[in-house]
Amino acid sequence: MTEVEILKVADDFRPWTTRPTCCEEREPCLVVEDLSVRYGDKPAIRGVSLPVHRGCITAVVGPSGCGKSTFLSSLNRMTDLVPRCEVDGRITFYGEEIHAPGVDLIALRRRIGMIFQKPNPFPLSIRANLTFPLKEHGMRSRSDREEAARRALERVGLWDEVKDRLDAPAQSLSGGQQQRLCLARALALEPEVLLLDEPCSALDPIASAVVEDLIASLRGDYTVVIVTHNLAQARRIADDIAMFWVVDGAGTLIEHGSIAEVFDSPRHEITAAYLRGARG
Repeated sequence: MTEVEILKVADDFRPWTTRPTCCEEREPCLVVEDLSVRYGDKPAIRGVSLPVHRGCITAVVGPSGCGKSTFLSSLNRMTDLVPRCEVDGRITFYGEEIHAPGVDLIALRRRIGMIFQKPNPFPLSIRANLTFPLKEHGMRSRSDREEAARRALERVGLWDEVKDRLDAPAQSLSGGQQQRLCLARALALEPEVLLLDEPCSALDPIASAVVEDLIASLRGDYTVVIVTHNLAQARRIADDIAMFWVVDGAGTLIEHGSIAEVFDSPRHEITAAYLRGARG
């Protein structure tokens, strides 16, 4: 058995019951009510209602095409960038409606950051990937930008790996390093929520394990919503889980709750079948 295969086996059986707990008060920071999204004439999701608890990690799972990424993009209005996209329903962030007139989208997306499936560093140096967004968001002091960049790189475990080549192109990093750089770039802006769209799916098992452990370490300091096809990963790192399925041609939330509740005692027969690998 190769080193990668050994790591994969160990990864699948990594203990999950001893992980730190999230916010004890279970206070929702995001509340989604009756959310529906259409792309032209095609419904993507319909009637989704879900609380997202502060300081917790919420995993969004389900088969391909059930609206998981659309749901994620709705939480910081990235759907606004999609032509002919129509959003109905209500999303509140600490009680404020994110679709209200006059909402500052730049400020909203700074507070609710997003990491995509494929690492997307800017075609700049490693340093500039962090300092450029900080400057654009109003941090005028160069020394403050450099210090914020260092802290962010340390938080994702990348500082020791890149501190001697900060002016090298970001594309010179490995895939896993690039994804951690993208996480550092988001963290440098001090968000309150991180939206992660299958952040490990484009990585090899070793890099995936590193990024997964990093995501788990964010619990309590950040609210995290992660889309993943990896049920073992969801069970290892998440506090809550939301199960999506296609119903009458649109993605629908069919069950949600704590990881223990849904994995041990699913209420919906489709959830039970999907979690045991019989559906999907």
